[in-house]
Amino acid sequence: MQPARLSDGYADVEPGRLAAVVTYLEMREKPSFPVRPRPYGVDIRRVIRPDLDWYRTLFRSIGGRWLWFSRLAMSDDELRGILCHPAVEVYCLAVESQDCGLLELDFRQGPDVELTFLGLLHAMTGKGLGGLLLETAIERVWAERPNRFWLHTCTLDHPSALGFYIGNGFKPYKRGIEIAKDPRLTGILTREAAPGVPIIEE
Repeated sequence: MQPARLSDGYADVEPGRLAAVVTYLEMREKPSFPVRPRPYGVDIRRVIRPDLDWYRTLFRSIGGRWLWFSRLAMSDDELRGILCHPAVEVYCLAVESQDCGLLELDFRQGPDVELTFLGLLHAMTGKGLGGLLLETAIERVWAERPNRFWLHTCTLDHPSALGFYIGNGFKPYKRGIEIAKDPRLTGILTREAAPGVPIIEE
């Protein structure tokens, strides 16, 4: 199917909705970066059949600042169907036993593998922990010899996200536009979430 074509120039976005530029990136071979040392007190563990309340709390704490909402809009059955699927893997990064990082890998569309989510609590950014999570992802995924490892990020995400992925071996290959209802107006997130993104009422 051919992608929708947009004319040059500006286009209005309806009040109550958000628009973001999405960049798709892929990795077609394992990069040969040196292994990062793991700081004392840092643990990365796989979480089998995650408790939904635990997952949503961590997802919201990490992603609320960047308007992550897709998982929060799902019913229990929908979310459980993804997180408990044998081809979906959830990992948690903890610092001194405090859960503060999330990694989710989706092997369901093999031989391609998607990095669905990777994030840290805001207070834990800038410490090299995101690199440790991504290294965990790269090692796990390439152990399965995929065709490619891919992800997408957008202009609502952390300002350093795109450069972080490119710097770690991913190459951009496509752009898109995502338009969605503002989750702060639907009640999925509080109105205080993402203070840098203004709310435009319907």
